[in-house]
Amino acid sequence: MLEISSLRKTYGGQGREVEAIGNITLTVADGQFACVVGPSGCGKTTLLRCLGGLLTPTSGEVRVNGQVVTGPPDGLAIVFQEYGRSLFPWLRVGENIELPLKSKGLPRAERQQIVTDSLKAVGLADAGKAYPWQLSGGMQQRVAIARAIAFQPKVMLMDEPFAAVDAQTRADLEDLVRTVWKRFGMTMLFVTHDIDEAVYLGQRVVMLSSSPTHVMENLDIDLPDDRDQLKTRSDARFVELRTHVYARIQEAKGANGQSPVPTAP
Repeated sequence: MLEISSLRKTYGGQGREVEAIGNITLTVADGQFACVVGPSGCGKTTLLRCLGGLLTPTSGEVRVNGQVVTGPPDGLAIVFQEYGRSLFPWLRVGENIELPLKSKGLPRAERQQIVTDSLKAVGLADAGKAYPWQLSGGMQQRVAIARAIAFQPKVMLMDEPFAAVDAQTRADLEDLVRTVWKRFGMTMLFVTHDIDEAVYLGQRVVMLSSSPTHVMENLDIDLPDDRDQLKTRSDARFVELRTHVYARIQEAKGANGQSPVPTAP
């Protein structure tokens, strides 16, 4: 569903060139949940924006469902970290969710039914008439997820969506995202700084190196499909996996004074 081939992205200006992404090749299968982690500044957000058609790669190619990405592709939705800025405060919650559906030309009754179903899916069935500013941060992020669901995407990209909420809300949202992913069968690419979160959520964890960025390792997460915040996180295999990912990220940061060694996907 997602194909990234020899992707590079550099930024130029004021007499210098910054290499945001060195060379990334990666595929994500239809219906798979993959998480991306890496050192700060390694280009995770840039990668997501190239996938979403918001940035043009310097070289290489991105395909979504077989189609080359030259702009925001059909069937793809993005949930950003800044939920407060992604919702229009002068529109009610239901209107925020309905807005992208209007571009599809759907009849009003169908749009309203999709809004209702999407709010139910994120546990906010009674929030449609509220304004975003009347909701907590966690509830606003649920609205952003509901809006993405309503768009009925084949692919959902998430850019550190829970970084701005408290720990308890974060745990609830993590479980919500896995529930949504299972229910709708979409392909999920989830960028996070949190190693434990990546191991808890994903079927795979993709580890990126520091600049010049490449894929260090593609790690299968062989935990049971049913995840639980207490049981899963205390499982010996979970601890083993997160320790491995942590060690690789430290290696990427140059903690041992060595360059990271790529591992075959």
